[in-house]
Amino acid sequence: MPRAGTARAHSGDPSLYGATGEQMSRLDALGSGIVPGVPTYAKVAAVLKRELTLLGGTQTVILTRTAMKSSPVLNDEDIETLGMSGGTLALHLSVRNLKRICKDLTPRHGPDCPVAVVHRASWPDERVVRCTLADIRRKVRAAEITRTVLVIVGRALDPDSFRD
Repeated sequence: MPRAGTARAHSGDPSLYGATGEQMSRLDALGSGIVPGVPTYAKVAAVLKRELTLLGGTQTVILTRTAMKSSPVLNDEDIETLGMSGGTLALHLSVRNLKRICKDLTPRHGPDCPVAVVHRASWPDERVVRCTLADIRRKVRAAEITRTVLVIVGRALDPDSFRD
């Protein structure tokens, strides 16, 4: 149990799917706080050596997750609706919903839209699967990646998409 004046170092960004409210109520009682880590989407952008926004392309990055049985999302925050923006999507907790992601995003983004699936970004056992909406399910299945993943979808991932 932390002593007063100590801090909890948190991997990633505790404000996204990190149970910060639950942690803070306990840490506040102890006089402690959280020191945030680097957000996963920022780690992934560095791993991929890509901007998530592009001049003349997208200026929007959407951080979200897909619905699960135990954790639904609001109707107006579903992947299909958010995907209509054409922005870069950073999908947390979603590797098990690839079928739905493809179904909902392909009409707007196209089957050739670049996708990166990054498992354990910046960890020693980090793995990256670069693919498209058309082949994401096959490639992720072949890589046997099932958790601790951020899925990035968007034209900003195309290596030829930026202008000097």
